[in-house]
Amino acid sequence: MGPLEWFALLRIALGLWWLESFRHKDKRAWIERNTGISWATSVAEKHKWGFVRRSFAATVAPRPKLMTWVVLLSELALGLGLVAGFLTPIALVASALLCTIYFVTMIHDWGEQGQNLMMIAIAIACLGAGAWRVWSLDSVLGLFQ
Repeated sequence: MGPLEWFALLRIALGLWWLESFRHKDKRAWIERNTGISWATSVAEKHKWGFVRRSFAATVAPRPKLMTWVVLLSELALGLGLVAGFLTPIALVASALLCTIYFVTMIHDWGEQGQNLMMIAIAIACLGAGAWRVWSLDSVLGLFQ
């Protein structure tokens, strides 16, 4: 395998990581009781950075049902897009942004930070390497040449 194939492998692994993030969530609890957003709200309310508290309170907290679906469908779409290599540059940028949001929101939870930092680093490396050029629907369809 050449360097591009190794980056494609990293892209696929990142997609599988997103699919696992989606799979392991208790969807019934998330959807029926908004448990994920409720937990995130409790984290954001105690955040030491005012801009995190304010932006979360203004954007996420008033819309728990919508934000539940945004998180769940984003993780699923990122996973599927990265594994299949479809709209890969968009998925890589969205992956880095979503992990950055998770990272900033949970800055005090060091158990999560290694995962978020690694996912950000992989997304940036795959973006820089053009990891959609092999083993992807993008390459089959001639997208992002």
